[in-house]
Amino acid sequence: MDIFTKFNRKNIQDRQVDTLIGLSKGLTADGAVNQAEAEFLFSWLIQNTQTESNNPIFENLLLKITDMLEDGVLDSDESAELLSTLRTLAGEKSEIGELSKSSSLPINEPLPDITFANKSFLFTGTCAYGTRKQCQAVVESLGGILASSVTRDLDYLVLGTYVTDSWAHESFGRKIEKAMDYRGKGLPLFIITEDHWATQGKIL
Repeated sequence: MDIFTKFNRKNIQDRQVDTLIGLSKGLTADGAVNQAEAEFLFSWLIQNTQTESNNPIFENLLLKITDMLEDGVLDSDESAELLSTLRTLAGEKSEIGELSKSSSLPINEPLPDITFANKSFLFTGTCAYGTRKQCQAVVESLGGILASSVTRDLDYLVLGTYVTDSWAHESFGRKIEKAMDYRGKGLPLFIITEDHWATQGKIL
């Protein structure tokens, strides 16, 4: 490959990323991502991942949306997860793919040893491991139980890697607040990071 080909390819990649950031800003401007918007982004990603750019940002986002739209319906949890992901992309480029290092997240300290068999798990926020469905499938494969909401019987609330300091203002903030309330009342409910969940489950 000659230097001109490399230069032109880099220019194409830069324009694609800039366009994706612009799309992300537009799609999240009203604070929600609906079915039609997700399908539009899905089509756009297919077109742009067929080039030779092999951009991992595009590929990972395409995989996520493909899984979300597999059943033909973008449900409320998937919509919230996609909104959070696109807001991350719409921020500074340096933030794309970075792990959250927030000190204000209400994580259990010290982090507990996790028992998967017959224990209930609920994911909130955007996960780096994969889509919500992929994470849930891992829990079931390890003998765990999937919870649909934060209740007194929930064992683990797993915070996705992209949950940040602004969690209280995000759509998933209510789940965290409710879990904190139950935990404060002495119930054995643990709030853990996605990384700890993945490490304990020997997923990584």
